[in-house]
Amino acid sequence: MKSLFTILFALVTITTFAQKDFQGKAIYMSKTSIDLDNFGGRDGRQVSEAQKKQFLERMKSQLEKTFILDFDKSSSLYKEDAKLEAPTTGGGRGPRFGGFSSQGTKYKNTKDKVALEATEFFGKKFLISDEMVQPEWELGAETKQIGNYTCYKATLLKDPNPLDFSNFRRPRNDDKDDKKEDAEKEEVKQILVTAWYTPQIPVSNGPGEYWGLPGLILEINEGTTTILCTEIVMNPSEKAAIEAPKKGKKITREKYSETVTKKMEELRQNFQGRGNRGGGRGRN
Repeated sequence: MKSLFTILFALVTITTFAQKDFQGKAIYMSKTSIDLDNFGGRDGRQVSEAQKKQFLERMKSQLEKTFILDFDKSSSLYKEDAKLEAPTTGGGRGPRFGGFSSQGTKYKNTKDKVALEATEFFGKKFLISDEMVQPEWELGAETKQIGNYTCYKATLLKDPNPLDFSNFRRPRNDDKDDKKEDAEKEEVKQILVTAWYTPQIPVSNGPGEYWGLPGLILEINEGTTTILCTEIVMNPSEKAAIEAPKKGKKITREKYSETVTKKMEELRQNFQGRGNRGGGRGRN
């Protein structure tokens, strides 16, 4: 009986992907954890458990997200499922990190090797282009079941994202701390990325920047972030227009990173300046 079901499922899959106008939709849940043990205040004191809890509650909208991947045989659009944010327990809304919170729309075309991201940072719209070099995945034999799909394991080493907001710490008014933090950044090693893909959906695509495997990627584990597919719809009744974004200032990923880093450093210095004027090491 099981073998008969497998054969029928295979026939349906082959028929589905043989269609010229094939399209699919995948829903992903992304969750990021932050280590607050070394997250100290400006005076160097460790934050309390209550403060950690309050911070995580305010950051929930940034640490837990839902994304939609619309895909066909060679291209895809990946964007956040935008919903009205609920007010935090403090009466306000959680802090937003517009430049590096993965809120842009990511377009990939694995056939033409085109990768674009339309995003906004401090009121300016950017159209970021990425090089689509074939990822050096190491394929494994380990498998696991995700929903109705059998997935295979693959791993990849990548450089850490310099704009990942979880890597930013509250600045302290201590030159020694700054030098120590700079040294720690220099010692950052490559991140191990673990992907789980299914050949049952034979498209070389996946969430975010990920692609290059012989099947749709249903799960990504990258550092402190896990992205898991929770729903797949084949040939949805309402098909999305999978087109490359065109609006925004054209810029390379490298130049965009430099722009954001420069702006964040300006904000950091302003923050430290206000701290010094407000007490701490005030001027005589």
